[in-house]
Amino acid sequence: MLITTHLFKDDGLLPNNTLPLLVYRFAFPVSDSLADVMEETFASHNWTNSWRNGVYPYHHYHSITHEVLGIYKGSAVVLLGGENGEEIAVEAGDVIVIPAGVGHKKLSQSDDFAVIGAYPDGHDYDLLTGKDGERPKADENIATVPLPETDPVLGKEGGTAEYWK
Repeated sequence: MLITTHLFKDDGLLPNNTLPLLVYRFAFPVSDSLADVMEETFASHNWTNSWRNGVYPYHHYHSITHEVLGIYKGSAVVLLGGENGEEIAVEAGDVIVIPAGVGHKKLSQSDDFAVIGAYPDGHDYDLLTGKDGERPKADENIATVPLPETDPVLGKEGGTAEYWK
């Protein structure tokens, strides 16, 4: 597994975060049961309230929780951090750990692209898009989101435990 970090500054519309977004390449071997394996792994590290779907094709972020996205089928290119952010290609077996406030948007995808999402401690989530009036409340929310006790893939060792301090 290879972990890369990506930092995004506030772009005026999307607050982003001082915590780095983490991309885990080859976090899981691809199999027919990959969605179940990811969901069970995330849950075993207390990242729950999971769902299975895709990634919205517009900029959005969550101000009240961090989020993990596990790619269990296909591939996609996502734009992270807003319009001036970074395009990142992901494929089955990869995982993205997104700090509260960091914008994400799907640019393109294969026909079979599918992800599983989950949240630390099973937190609920909001859906913000950078519209007028969202801030400063979103900024206040982001500032109070606690660091997760465990990483969704690696548990208590590595990942968020190493990069989010």
